[in-house]
Amino acid sequence: MNVNSRARIGAALGVAALGLGVAVAPAAQADPTPVTQYRTLAGVGSDTTQDVLNGLGNVVLNAVNQKIIASWDATGSATVKTKSAGCVINRPNGSSAGIDALRNAVDTASGCLDFARSSRGPVDTSTTDLTWIPFAKDAVSWAKRSSSALPSDLTTAQLKSIYECNLTSLNGVTLTPILPQSNSGTRQFFLSAIGVTTPGACVQQGVQENDGTVLDTDGDIAPYSVAQYTAQEKLVVADRRGTAVLGSVNTVAPRNADKSLNLAFPFTRDVYNVVPSAKLTNATIASTFVGSSSKVCAAGATIANYGFGTLGTACGATTLKGER
Repeated sequence: MNVNSRARIGAALGVAALGLGVAVAPAAQADPTPVTQYRTLAGVGSDTTQDVLNGLGNVVLNAVNQKIIASWDATGSATVKTKSAGCVINRPNGSSAGIDALRNAVDTASGCLDFARSSRGPVDTSTTDLTWIPFAKDAVSWAKRSSSALPSDLTTAQLKSIYECNLTSLNGVTLTPILPQSNSGTRQFFLSAIGVTTPGACVQQGVQENDGTVLDTDGDIAPYSVAQYTAQEKLVVADRRGTAVLGSVNTVAPRNADKSLNLAFPFTRDVYNVVPSAKLTNATIASTFVGSSSKVCAAGATIANYGFGTLGTACGATTLKGER
């Protein structure tokens, strides 16, 4: 890892940590408050969906108006305590890390986690131990600095060539492609969408996703969740955009004129809450996540407020299963 890579990572993590205390960010944008408020369902994982799950945690209630969902952000303190009975775990950063932590909780019967946030589907379908339950629609575009002379539109083929380090400059600007850290679901989805199996040696890797402040030169580009960008722009969550602006792909913009998600954008994806398949019949998990009439799926206004598209009758489906 070169010095520039370390500088990017340090800056990104610093901003993420400071973002937990930014004045414009509402109370929903952090770990459960107070952190000793142990709720029925504890979850960790994706950076992309951490804020909307915090928002859902404030509106999804049980029969006596108590909050059900406790969701811990991807970054913050090194460890989190998810339940009152000694459940101190390393804080998982990203979809894959959250899913692995959930798998460990299941394998050890610790009871410390009930779900994982994921912005990607299963990558290992060797078992049906876990179920990916979709609850919202997102898209992943690419971002550049507003001052950059790079074009505002790139084709899928150009993005593939950039991230394989075959296309190294555009409009006279030397390109620096950037990728999030390895556990990021956004990273995995984006690389799959542009057809890249192995990023080239020129790619700067390891930054925190959805943080435009890591774009510190006019040749930098990075993938960005469209929902996160919109929520940050609206100041529904801490604004990490810096000078980043979203690009289009194949002449299709990622957002409509009203800044809602453009479902015609080529890189759309579902986002998920992952639960143990054996617990799909658990009354609390079922009423919270399962089916289009579940409490999460019924909170469409909250989901849309965080920049995501709603799924209608597809919300809460339990057909997608895997190991990790």
